[in-house]
Amino acid sequence: MLGILQFLKGYVRMKIWGVSPERFLNLCSNKNILLWDIRKDGDTYSMCISLSAFLQLRPIARKTGVRVVILQKYGLPFLLPGLLKRKIFIAGLLFCVAFWIVSYRFVWDITLEGNYQITQEVFTDFLASQQVRVGMQKTDLDISALEKEIRRAFPEITWTSARLSGTRLEISIKENDAPVFTEPEAPAGGQNLVSEYAGVITSIIVRSGVPMVKIGDIVEEGTLLVEGRVPIYNEDATIREYLYTTADADITVEHSITYQDTLPATYIHKTYTGRSSSRPYVRLGSRELKLPQERPYLVYDTVTQGHTPMLLEKLSVPLSWGQYVYREYMNVEHEYTLKQAEALLMEKELQFLATLEEKGVHIIEKDVKIEEGSMCWTMEGWILVDQLTGRLVPIAVEEAVPEAAE
Repeated sequence: MLGILQFLKGYVRMKIWGVSPERFLNLCSNKNILLWDIRKDGDTYSMCISLSAFLQLRPIARKTGVRVVILQKYGLPFLLPGLLKRKIFIAGLLFCVAFWIVSYRFVWDITLEGNYQITQEVFTDFLASQQVRVGMQKTDLDISALEKEIRRAFPEITWTSARLSGTRLEISIKENDAPVFTEPEAPAGGQNLVSEYAGVITSIIVRSGVPMVKIGDIVEEGTLLVEGRVPIYNEDATIREYLYTTADADITVEHSITYQDTLPATYIHKTYTGRSSSRPYVRLGSRELKLPQERPYLVYDTVTQGHTPMLLEKLSVPLSWGQYVYREYMNVEHEYTLKQAEALLMEKELQFLATLEEKGVHIIEKDVKIEEGSMCWTMEGWILVDQLTGRLVPIAVEEAVPEAAE
C-alpha cells in the first residue's frame, strides 16, 4: 500500500556528496523529511525521497555545503505529462473505456444448454418472436417473463433457467425425457404378411397367424407368406369361425439385387493461377461493413481471415475484423484413368454394401463388372443377399360363418 501511495505522489532517487553529507542526513531527520533506501558508495550517498520533500532540500543543502543530483524519477506526476503529449493514445484509451461501458449495457451473446428434442433454429425463432435478440439492451429483458413463456411455448420442457452473465444471456432447460408409449391401433379385419421380394425362403419363424410357405419354397413379390385369418375348428374338424389377427413372423428370403452405378468419364480440377486480392471488413453481430468491390476474377475461391481480440471474446462482444482473400483458379478438365475409375466405383460399391449390412441384410455373393463408355464409366452386376421380408396388407372380415358338415 505504501508503494502505491509513493507512486501516486511521485518520488526521485538522488545522490549527495560534499563537505558534510552526514549533517545533511541529520538535518533532514530533524525536519521530518523521510529518506529511504539509503546507500553509501565511497564519499557519496544515494537515497529515495518524495517529490514534495525534495522541494524542501535547497536550504538544507546550502547550509551543509552538499550537492544534490537527481538520478531517476518515479511516479505518476512524471508519467502523466508524457502521456498528455500523446493525444492519439489518450483518445484511444478514452474510446476503449467508453466502448466497454456502453457495450456492457447490451446483450451480445445468447447460449442454450440442455436442448435435445428442440433444435437451436426453433428456439432462436421463438426468442425472436419474444423480441429477445443479440444487441438488445439489458433493461428491455424480463428474465422471469421469458422463463414463463419458454415453459408455455414448449410443454416438453420441465425446467428452465435464464440469467445474465456479463453481456451473455445463458438459458438452461431440461426436457422431459420419459418415453411416451402409444398403443398401436389394431386393424379391424386383421392383416396378412406378403413377400416383398422374389426368391427362395431360407428361414421362417411365425409368432401369430397361419404360415403359408416353408423353407425352400420359391416365392414371388406379393406371395402370401403368413395368413392373418386363423380358423377355429369344431370337434368334427369342420371350421366353426375365423379369428382375425395381425400376422407376425421373421421370414428371410434369398434373392438377387441388381446393382448399377456410373461415373463421368471426365472431371474438373482446380488449378490456381497464383493471382489473389483482398477486401477488408468489420463485423458487429450480424452486420458487416466492407468496401465496395466488383467481381475480382471470373472464377475464384474466397478465404475469410478474421480476428477477434481476446478481451472482446471475454466480454462476449461480437466485434471482429479481417479480410476476404480471393484466389483465382482455372477449371481444367481431366479424364479418369482405369485405375482411378475402379477405385472410385469400388468405393461407391462398398458404401452401398455397408448400407445393406446396417439394415441387417446378409450378403452371400456378388458379381459386378466395370465397363468404359464414351461418356462415362459404368459398374453393373448383381448381388445375392439373404434378408428379412414381409409386408402387412389388410384383409376383409367375412360376415358369413361356415356351416358345419352334416
